[in-house]
Amino acid sequence: MVAEASPSTLAALEAALLNTSGNVPLHNRFRALFTLKALKNDQAVDIISRGFADESALLKHELAYCLGQMKNTKALPVLENVLANEKEDPMVRHEAAEALGAISSLSSTEILKKYLNDPEQCVRETCEIALAKIEWDNSEEGRKHRETTANVAEQTFTSIDPAPPTSGLLAGKAAPEDASPENIARLKDTLLNTSLPLFERYRAMFALRNIGTPAAVDALAAGFNDESALFKHEIAFVFGQLLSTHSVPALLAVLQNSQESDMVRHEAAEALGGIATPEVLPYLKEYMSKPDAPRVVRESCQVAIDMWEYENSDQFQYANGLDNGAATEQVVGA
Repeated sequence: MVAEASPSTLAALEAALLNTSGNVPLHNRFRALFTLKALKNDQAVDIISRGFADESALLKHELAYCLGQMKNTKALPVLENVLANEKEDPMVRHEAAEALGAISSLSSTEILKKYLNDPEQCVRETCEIALAKIEWDNSEEGRKHRETTANVAEQTFTSIDPAPPTSGLLAGKAAPEDASPENIARLKDTLLNTSLPLFERYRAMFALRNIGTPAAVDALAAGFNDESALFKHEIAFVFGQLLSTHSVPALLAVLQNSQESDMVRHEAAEALGGIATPEVLPYLKEYMSKPDAPRVVRESCQVAIDMWEYENSDQFQYANGLDNGAATEQVVGA
């Protein structure tokens, strides 16, 4: 269902997102963004698309994520332009490619194939996964998956993921037998097998997410030793979805690792903000103001602190209020 908003509400959201006053804090701009995401209509797509003129790679990355989650084909031209802009931050281009996969239009395959050999590893890997997802969405298994999830009254995770969980764990709720040590070991082997296509490894990743036990979290955390920043950033995103306190030590280690990719550290920070346990707040505050921390890490910690405060408050929803009280499905994106 597409939510509604009055013209005055849309104008206020646009002013907040685009920071027309020049003094809107970044975390408030994020709240405006996720309110617009909940609308899913063409007006919201237009407003979000105008945000790509901003200087913040973190914000632009989040704009692309939201456009993908809205699954509105009106966003395809702007996402394609972002992917094609080789002067843009690779993290933003990667997210544009992932969003094209989320919208899953066959018309996007041509541009995704064009950037399979991009100089930036995270861009070419994302294009590979997005193409595989579009192909899967149009397969018999993909069609059955849509029918299954359409009949599931309540799904644990409502995001459009870069890859579907391994077969048998498609509905978003794991059966007890799925959490067996043997099954988790099999999924972990697939997750860590670098000879397999990334799409298949991602499927194991989201299957482990759906299981969500401490053993599954440990299996996912082992993926932080991978060489691919894209792969590791997705694991951090999954931890942000799971909100398992068991993942906090691994996420803190990533945040504090100055040798780690910015895009992995940023995702770890946002995951910690969502988990929102008391011990993570000092670290988020430290890295928000750490002079030698990359901008995207500092900004992610700023947003994460706002998330932490929200999770520890009695606020009804993270995003700004809508006329009909529509709430966002997920706070931050990969």
